[in-house]
Amino acid sequence: MTGSAGDERKPSGPPPALLTGTVAEALRAADGSAGGVYLCSGTPGLLRLAVLSGLPGPLFRPWWRVHVDRPYPVAEAHRTCAPVVLANATEVMRRYPQFAAGLPFQFGSLYVPVTAGGRSFGVLTVLRPAVADAAEVLAGQERLAAVADALGAALLRLGADGGAVTWDDEPLCVRPPAAGPPPGRVGRFSWDPETDAVSVDEHAHVLLGLPGGEFPGTLDALVRAVDATDALRLPGLFHQTARGRPPPLPVRLRTVEGGLRLLELWDATGAERPADAHDAPRPVAGVLLDPGPGALADGAADLLPEGVFCLDRMGFVVYANPRAGQLLGVPRDLLVGRSLWDSVPWLSQPTCEEHLRGVMLAPAPAYFDVRRPATADRPAQARPYEGDWLRVSLYPGADLVTCSAVPAHRVPDDTAPEPADTGAPVPVVAASTGPSYRPIVLAIALTEAVTARQVSAVVMQELLPAFGGRRLAIYLLQERHLYLAWESGFPEGFLAPFEGVGLDARLPGVETLTTGRPLFFDSMQQLGAAYPGMELDADEGARAFLPLIASGRPVGSCILGFDRSRSFGSEERTVLTALAGLIAHAMEKAQRYDTEAALARGLQQALLPRRLSQHTGVETAGRYLPGTEGMDVGGDWYDVVEAGDGLALVIGDVQGHGVQAAATMGQLRSAVRAFALSDRPPEEVLGGTNRLLIDLDPGQFASCCYVRLDPATGLARAARAGHLPPLLRHPDGRTDVVELPGGVVLGVDPRAHYPVTELRLEPGAILALYTDGLVERPGHDIDEGITALRRAFAEAGGQAERARTRADGPAQAPAAGAGAAAAGGDGTPGRALGAVADRLTALARQTADRPDDIALLLATRRDGRKDHPWRA
Repeated sequence: MTGSAGDERKPSGPPPALLTGTVAEALRAADGSAGGVYLCSGTPGLLRLAVLSGLPGPLFRPWWRVHVDRPYPVAEAHRTCAPVVLANATEVMRRYPQFAAGLPFQFGSLYVPVTAGGRSFGVLTVLRPAVADAAEVLAGQERLAAVADALGAALLRLGADGGAVTWDDEPLCVRPPAAGPPPGRVGRFSWDPETDAVSVDEHAHVLLGLPGGEFPGTLDALVRAVDATDALRLPGLFHQTARGRPPPLPVRLRTVEGGLRLLELWDATGAERPADAHDAPRPVAGVLLDPGPGALADGAADLLPEGVFCLDRMGFVVYANPRAGQLLGVPRDLLVGRSLWDSVPWLSQPTCEEHLRGVMLAPAPAYFDVRRPATADRPAQARPYEGDWLRVSLYPGADLVTCSAVPAHRVPDDTAPEPADTGAPVPVVAASTGPSYRPIVLAIALTEAVTARQVSAVVMQELLPAFGGRRLAIYLLQERHLYLAWESGFPEGFLAPFEGVGLDARLPGVETLTTGRPLFFDSMQQLGAAYPGMELDADEGARAFLPLIASGRPVGSCILGFDRSRSFGSEERTVLTALAGLIAHAMEKAQRYDTEAALARGLQQALLPRRLSQHTGVETAGRYLPGTEGMDVGGDWYDVVEAGDGLALVIGDVQGHGVQAAATMGQLRSAVRAFALSDRPPEEVLGGTNRLLIDLDPGQFASCCYVRLDPATGLARAARAGHLPPLLRHPDGRTDVVELPGGVVLGVDPRAHYPVTELRLEPGAILALYTDGLVERPGHDIDEGITALRRAFAEAGGQAERARTRADGPAQAPAAGAGAAAAGGDGTPGRALGAVADRLTALARQTADRPDDIALLLATRRDGRKDHPWRA
């Protein structure tokens, strides 16, 4: 479904035989009806469908590309390197509403990551019948995982040998493996290019009309059995397949007697083709199919008064009765053996495609009405007659979709535009507008976006592909001027002259907002004629300018750019205008978020300590990174408090987010400081704070770790309440997890007991206290994150030892922000310990989307020397 039979283009990726063979094994392993494999592409963050088996490729074009950060099951399986099992449509809607909105049909699916050597190559997916409980498909998931592991190992070897393991082409669309023995009208054959030996089974012998007696068994003898025109190209197709380039579509052939046959060829070995052996010919296998009327009850359907035609799982017409050819306006011999979209292009419209997707995925009939274009024998008139409409019924089966078509007794709305009367069939181009569910998908996606950047990214990933757009610019209104909030695809610097333009400027992006009317230009010439003197880019494509207006209030404007000239139909203009309203409301919400988030962050910074308590024998450094997802502030905090002749090191995390969490954090911090200043034992500090939180009853709980350190002796007495264990890096570089027995979180049990553990902090050792935001990763066990932090701690401490930064006196650190650094008592920044903290938080600081806050507190003892002992 991705090219012509004579297309010799070789995909620039892994060997097709490897991928198609893997998908066939996956379907058998998981009892699937359809499936495919997604691979990483050359574009970072983009997965591409490399193989699709058992479904027509054009019907599923919106899912050929998937961004890894989208809330889709295939993206999650790739991100988390964990399988995703969806038993039925209810489970899909609960977990992935955007995906369910695009494919609202009753089917189940499995997604298994393809990984090897610590690398993720893509995702293997299988679609199967829906079941009530996911437990019913667990055995299939395990078998599918074994197939995915084998593919991952093959791709790892391929990459090591210099072969391509990414995919940047359209998908290869192939048939699923046969469930049983071939029917009588399907024949099989094979060809060995080394010996030129051809073997055919008895069915192929009959279908080719080979003469009686013994078959010579050569390619030349096989070629002589087909029409002279087809005989010219048949040897080339065989040799092309032997060298790893099978024709992507079934090939239409005619026998010498004129019978239509469909031919499919593939690599008979199914083995991986080495990167350095593209020219080594391999044995070829194939099937021959008779799509004629004898395949359907010996032609009995030819006598039916309604049109009847059958589609296979690839969308090819394998049977059509004469009446179907009449109603569809295509001679039967040109209909059979071709894809439905090639033979009847005016069926390439959202309504038809949506119902065909449904019957291909779920075993339920579908019905719809479709209007036929005007033809020479049915000219367009001022008022259409009933023959202009067809009622189409679709009945799914295991291997075929049976379709019937009859004239529909209805008259369309008079406002529907009439095609021009040219005396010839009206060319109907596949609708560029997205399916009818596209507004639903965009609406659901926008509800999850809270920042202007996230809203713009959703528009880029969900809206543009549906309309074939490649460029996007979003301007927001501030003090009667438009400022660029997001752009993608425009030439570098091209949009700079339009930054900050006032509402009195005569520009389409301004006028669409001031008039509230969308502007559509089919070409750059049309745009230049409407706005003479306006700077235009070199692209010749179309442009759409949409006003962003929410509840009557102007928000900004949106510009969509297309690579080619095109026209915008009335339905498409209506949909784009409606979508602009959704974008406007989302942007307005994002602007409120930006304001509220700035206020919330200011509140949180005010609650964190501005200056850590000092001691001549201890150096400390603290870091705090706010979360970037959602609208709420978090409840993480750290503190260093004077406790008699020692210091108290504190870190905590209030459950939840929001102003309430921040307020609770402030109360707990004050309580811990009060207990610490009176030098109470660690168990009493946590016990008293626990009872206070229960008395306050904020409906929240908190974790906390409290360490009372004696700088003179290095004795540390520690207790924890449901918090993560500290890490300790010894002077010799060994780094351990300090296992403290601990008690339950604060705010749950008024009788909770918090045992105390003693440990010794040697001069030059570093103690690290942290919150879960630093070690938690979606889809991974938290112990893995702690182990990774321990290794990074050992490495970061080693780098700091080599820094040889000098410092005297007591330590102190500003508390606010990711850039906070420790300082020596003489005012000299304690850059070495601060550098350790920076290295431990570097990855999190570079991550754009942090789901949780992060707090880190480091402490080390001095030994009285001018140089720190751990900087040796």
